[in-house]
Amino acid sequence: MDVPTIPARSIVIKNKSTAWFGTRYTMNIYRGCSHGCIYCDARSTCYQIHPDRPFEDIEIKKNAPQLLELALRRKRERCMIGTGGMSDPYIPLEKELGLTRRCLELIDEYGFGLAIQTKSDLILRDLDLLKSIHRKTKCVVQITLTTHDEVLCRKLEPHVCTTKRRAEVLDILREEGIPTVCWMTPILPFINDTEENIHGILDYCIHAKTYGILTFGIGVTLRDGDRQYFYQQLDAHFPGLKKKYMDTYGKAYEVGSPRRKELMKLFKDACRNSGLNTDISQLFSYIHEFEDKREGEQLSLMDFMGG
Repeated sequence: MDVPTIPARSIVIKNKSTAWFGTRYTMNIYRGCSHGCIYCDARSTCYQIHPDRPFEDIEIKKNAPQLLELALRRKRERCMIGTGGMSDPYIPLEKELGLTRRCLELIDEYGFGLAIQTKSDLILRDLDLLKSIHRKTKCVVQITLTTHDEVLCRKLEPHVCTTKRRAEVLDILREEGIPTVCWMTPILPFINDTEENIHGILDYCIHAKTYGILTFGIGVTLRDGDRQYFYQQLDAHFPGLKKKYMDTYGKAYEVGSPRRKELMKLFKDACRNSGLNTDISQLFSYIHEFEDKREGEQLSLMDFMGG
């Protein structure tokens, strides 16, 4: 398959904080995504991912493994490496190219930790590497669940496995000893902001014994690029709803559900009763903290050379 490549001089990026991606250092192997999620913030023009092409047109950093190895070899100290924040590392193209798997092999070989985020069950292909990394350091898998309704899931996230299958992945990871965190976001006003949906997602997480659930409120964020695509999809799948959004929110960035207070209380109460951690700072700290199990000590690493 002829896939466009993009030149890259580095792949490991140092983030200013861990307050969003959870790790100090992240990498994105692919540019763009083919899952087709109608709400994806990465479509926003401010990111300049594909200013002149559809977001679904994938570009690859063909030399990503070589760049990653160079960065890891220059390390001062080992740390957690995050991936999946801007482009899912398990898009269908990964089946053929195997770039994510090669990068995981290097992370395992050099003794780094891994925080990986996905919606795809393709991650189970690399279960051997996830387990190997977790035996030495720490591997945290983050799975996004937005709707308990399988039919609705096909409208919101049309080209990736549905929520039921992702819940099965969570169960398998639990059985294999890999810790997981669920991202319950976004919850779209007038679409999936219901008690039934919140309870359904929580039931999956409770059964899988996830470490915790990340949510940033009951709503979604919309900005240029992202908003236009989202509205196109509302017209296609939810006739009349675009006008309701425009009348209610205008061009607001933060689009909160009218039911956000009651649903957030329901969410917090249910998680508290089930022992699920919902503290954002605690969850991001857990994702960020590197563990060296071979030395029996835990480190919080702030500096990384070569990123």
